[in-house]
Amino acid sequence: MGEERKETVGRTWKKKFFIALFAGFLGLGGLMSVFGFTGTAFALPLGGIGDFYVEFDELNGKGFQLLPHIGETGDSDAEPMIRNKIEEVEIKNLHIYKDIKMPTGGWVRVHIRASGPTKISGLIQDARMIDADLSFNELAIKEQNTEDFSTNWSQDAKTITIKDAKLVTDYLFQSVVSLDGTKIYVEKIDEPDMTHQ
Repeated sequence: MGEERKETVGRTWKKKFFIALFAGFLGLGGLMSVFGFTGTAFALPLGGIGDFYVEFDELNGKGFQLLPHIGETGDSDAEPMIRNKIEEVEIKNLHIYKDIKMPTGGWVRVHIRASGPTKISGLIQDARMIDADLSFNELAIKEQNTEDFSTNWSQDAKTITIKDAKLVTDYLFQSVVSLDGTKIYVEKIDEPDMTHQ
């Protein structure tokens, strides 16, 4: 009987673990399933799952625009953010991760890494925090007299280079994205990333 009880407890914990893990994978599911099988995705949104983190060594982009934005996060319906739009992007060593709390109280981190170049067309990204080295070519700052917060001002540049970046993101959209050397995995962690706090 003792053995049966252990087995039942083990099954219950494992079931809760996999339900929570599955829920987390659904959040990143579109991204992971498409990349995992083809390496290329079309019109891919990722948002509404709370904060996730984007890191990379270098991003080179053409046709950059930065706009003020009010967006939804995992904690709020309306938070101030920075919306970045870039027409064409190439990224070195892209790393996206999301921390998920398990029903047992522990944490896991879902990773998506691309060891080769990541190429994106039509990137839209809403960030709550950007920590990076930035450089622009032909940067222009525009301001308009309007009551619409999102069109009051903008920054535009012909090209942008971002190095050694870490971004706290709540929404990410790409018209077309291709990742070389994609690796997707889950690890157990002691506590979540609190960079945005």
